[in-house]
Amino acid sequence: MPAPYPLLVFLSLALLLAACGADGDPPIPDERVSTPDGFDVQGHRGARGLMPENTIPAFQTAIDLGVHTVELDIVVSADSQLVVSHEPWFHHHISTTPEGDLIAEAEAPDFNIFEMTVDEIQAFDVGLRGHPQYPQQQTMEAVKPTLRDAIEAMEAHAAEQGFNPVRFSIETKSRPEWYDTYQPQPDIFAELLFNELEDLGVLDRAIIQSFDPATLVAFRALTDAGAIALLVSTTETIEPAMEALDFTPEILSPFYEMVDEELLDMAREEGMAVIPWTVNEPEAMERLIALGVDGLITDYPNRIAGRPLPVE
Repeated sequence: MPAPYPLLVFLSLALLLAACGADGDPPIPDERVSTPDGFDVQGHRGARGLMPENTIPAFQTAIDLGVHTVELDIVVSADSQLVVSHEPWFHHHISTTPEGDLIAEAEAPDFNIFEMTVDEIQAFDVGLRGHPQYPQQQTMEAVKPTLRDAIEAMEAHAAEQGFNPVRFSIETKSRPEWYDTYQPQPDIFAELLFNELEDLGVLDRAIIQSFDPATLVAFRALTDAGAIALLVSTTETIEPAMEALDFTPEILSPFYEMVDEELLDMAREEGMAVIPWTVNEPEAMERLIALGVDGLITDYPNRIAGRPLPVE
């Protein structure tokens, strides 16, 4: 019988902390990068540098390392369930078919999650192979969880460890060219997400983020609860994305190399917090903290000081 998740996380975390600085990964500093009060440390895909991405062990590890917010991605299955996955297919770097075969890069988009039920999706493994770009990542059997199972597992784990509940930053993996092929229309996607979060009772702790403004507009039309984060990849994409929204999002999440004093001033004038992605090097973390960002998203929450707070 596989070891229970909390035990797996504890044992793997011990190995990870011993292995930090292994060949292929930059060494972490002797002390974790310090953060000011109120700074939001977000674990990217849980803790992608340390555990299989977007899996329950990655989320539990991020919580143990003190993140305030767990970042994850969602897609939609054929049976209209929200599934945690960065792509609406099985990525060739990490996936193994139910028959034990590897997936080639050219054929990966053919493994369309929008055409599979959850049972079919969870017959694939996404943890045994590891990720070639993350040599510290521990390998283990792992599946793509549903959003419901992921959130329930995180809520239970935080309570078991005596921590206050974390927040959830949930990216809708949405592109106009994917509508009705790899995903439903944005209004349907947003309604599925709203209903799930409302039923789980975590709307007030949710950040909904996307590069596709359409899903953000659709979600905000359903509720004022939680926060909206606009993801952008270049300076040139900020203005058209903002124009596509009919409101000002609470958070602007740019690629971290975009962040300078000018961008921060613009965001402040619009009333937006700035939480850049994906920041892995301690030097980059320190630069951004000194500039005054409100948080950051990282694959390596072991490199920056989070604060798991005991329940009072």
